[in-house]
Amino acid sequence: MTVRMKSIGSIILAACMALTAPGATAQTSPAAVEKPYTWTLQDCINWAKQQNITVQRNKVRVLNSQIDLKDAKANRLPTVDFSTSQYVSNRPFQESYSGVIGSEVVSFSNKNSYSGNYGLNASMNLYNGGQTKNNIRLAEINSQIAELQVQASELNIEEQITQLYVQILYSQDAVKHDDELIALAETQLEQARARKQAGLLNKADVSQFESQLAQDKYQKVADETALDGYRLQLKQLMELDGDETLLLADPQLTGDVLADLPDKQTVFQNAVASRPELKAQQLAMDKTYIDEEIAKAGNRPVINASAGISTTNSTGNGNMFTQLKNQWNNGIGVSLSIPIWDHGRTKNAVARARLERETAYLDMVETQKTLWKTIENYWLQGRNNQQRYIAAKEKVDYCRQSYDLTSEQFRLGLKNIVELTQDKTNLSTAIQQMLRAKYEALLNMALLKYYNGEPVNF
Repeated sequence: MTVRMKSIGSIILAACMALTAPGATAQTSPAAVEKPYTWTLQDCINWAKQQNITVQRNKVRVLNSQIDLKDAKANRLPTVDFSTSQYVSNRPFQESYSGVIGSEVVSFSNKNSYSGNYGLNASMNLYNGGQTKNNIRLAEINSQIAELQVQASELNIEEQITQLYVQILYSQDAVKHDDELIALAETQLEQARARKQAGLLNKADVSQFESQLAQDKYQKVADETALDGYRLQLKQLMELDGDETLLLADPQLTGDVLADLPDKQTVFQNAVASRPELKAQQLAMDKTYIDEEIAKAGNRPVINASAGISTTNSTGNGNMFTQLKNQWNNGIGVSLSIPIWDHGRTKNAVARARLERETAYLDMVETQKTLWKTIENYWLQGRNNQQRYIAAKEKVDYCRQSYDLTSEQFRLGLKNIVELTQDKTNLSTAIQQMLRAKYEALLNMALLKYYNGEPVNF
């Protein structure tokens, strides 16, 4: 082996190792997106669209549908194939014979013989009742449906992430509120212990403050557990590792909780016109018309054209090339096939395509009804949450005034620890209700805008 050949071999080996090394298939993996330190809602959505398994699986289906379309278009072209057969025979018991060459008598024994056949054939469909044309149309629609399914899965991920994102924001505020309550309870407990030493409170009163502090800590653990659960769900949608830290950016909520809700009928009409799943179902109905035409082609004639060239050679018949020339054969032909009776298969296929059309229509109607229920539900929830927010906000004001007054009266000895604890619990509950109503109202408005075709924002 020469040095040059060794060099070439080394290059090929290195290339093979590079292709089989980890990361060599990066071109088939999701597009790389740099992970932010803190995640905005749009960061989460963009990342999920790149990494989510369901979205990636649907993108692979798009590539498969494009290959199917190429196959369908290729059926318009002729098929060409080359064939050859080589045959060697042996006659071990064939007798020898003699011949004269010049002045000598020579004995011959041709016990082996050889023959070869060579052919180049082409065939092409000239007419098959429009099946080729309709199969191309069918593949085009399937490719469009596959692309719409990618869009639908991305929108579904976007909606789920938005809901989880808002739940996390609410839970974070709930934990912050728990921290405030714990800090207040710790301050009250220190004051109670100081007053006990001064003889102003008894041990039972101090135990009440200790119990309240423990209750506030327990509530914080519960809220943190809920927060961790929402974060885990969000990371799973985004295909992030379970132990990876997910810090959400602190959004500036500029949305007006009490803003007018968009008209639900307008939102529905815009959603029907723009949602990819409805477009896909309309295309599914279109497919049934093509399926019917393909089925009807079973009653139509089929015309095929064919052409070919062939030649042969064998031992004992002279020069090989002379034989190939003399045995050369050209041919061309047309075949016609007319269906007469197929046991009713074509008729049944047509009936089946029409039934599939009815099914596709019912699926589309059902999807529209589900869409209307979803939009109406978000609209009703949005209106109810706005009313809850107004009521909760007023309740917070009243509870805060009551708690401040009770705290002062407790300091003066006019109120007992039970009354103080009850007012504090009422204030905490009112704040939690206000926070939940606020975030849920903002979420409902954001999702109504989302179904209206607007970007998700707060």
